[in-house]
Amino acid sequence: MAEEKVYHTIEPVYFKDSKILILGSMPSVSSRENNFYYAHPQNRFWKVLSNVYDEDIPQSIESKKDFLKRHNIALFDVVKSCTIKGSSDSSIKNVEVNDIESILKTTNISKIYTAGKTAHNLYNKYLKNKLNKEAICLPSTSPANAKISYDDLLKEYSVIKK
Repeated sequence: MAEEKVYHTIEPVYFKDSKILILGSMPSVSSRENNFYYAHPQNRFWKVLSNVYDEDIPQSIESKKDFLKRHNIALFDVVKSCTIKGSSDSSIKNVEVNDIESILKTTNISKIYTAGKTAHNLYNKYLKNKLNKEAICLPSTSPANAKISYDDLLKEYSVIKK
């Protein structure tokens, strides 16, 4: 698969009452095609979050947005544009970052979580000092991160409910 320049085209999801921000790295090919976060059928993000809050898994984009609103969760990605091979986080280069600052200014976000090591490393490299805010690294829910069990993901993500 060839490396290509990709632009983040999915709008951030956040609300005035958002208290938690979860940042990924860059949307996968599947997410970019479906124009919403964590759209790959094997990605465990929505299943994990639903179990954390003991709810049914939201299916439509609208129901996912409602879920996020009910639980005061904002969702976005660190990367605005980059060169990438397919959905491979390890191939991300030539990064331009998204404007996270404006989201923080218009919400009640007190905690930032990164979904995966790549998102965490990119956050620390480009945004941590600018925003003067630590981010807590959660494991990636990607099917590429098969080494972490579903139960372990659930345990790790339960921290967002506290």
